[in-house]
Amino acid sequence: MANLNGFNASAVEPATDFEPIPAGKYVGVITATEMKPTKAGNGAFLELTFQIVEGEFKNRLLWARLNLENQNPLAVKIARAELSAICRAVAVMEPKDSCELHNLPLVITVKQKTDADGEVRNEIRAYGKRDTANPSKPGQATNATPPWRRG
Repeated sequence: MANLNGFNASAVEPATDFEPIPAGKYVGVITATEMKPTKAGNGAFLELTFQIVEGEFKNRLLWARLNLENQNPLAVKIARAELSAICRAVAVMEPKDSCELHNLPLVITVKQKTDADGEVRNEIRAYGKRDTANPSKPGQATNATPPWRRG
C-alpha cells in the first residue's frame, strides 16, 4: 500500500491517450539518459528521453535508442553518428558522461512510422542546432529563464 498524501483527483487534469505528434521539427532538450542492456544481453544501448520545450506539443516526451555496444558494426556506426549529431547540436563535442547533454536545447526532426502491428509511432530522425541568432520574437523582452523552465 502507498500513502498518497491527500491526493485530490478533481484538482488535477487526467492523463489522456497520447497520439503521435505530427512529423516536423521541434525544439527539445534531453532530460534523461540511461545505458540499458539489449534484450539478447550481448550489447547495450543509450536510451535518451527528449522533452519538447516550445509550441503546441510542449512537455511531450520522445525517446531515442543508440546501439553503442552491439555485435553488428553497422548498428554501432549508425548510433555513433547519431550521437555525434546530438553532440554537435548542443555544442558538447567530447562528453565524458551523457548527463553533459541534458537540458541543452536542440532541434529534433520527428517522423511518424507505422510499426508491424499497424500502430503509428514517432521516431526522431535528425538532430540540429537551435537557431540562437534571434532567441526571442521582435518586440519581446528577453527572459534569462529558459522557456522550458518557465511556468
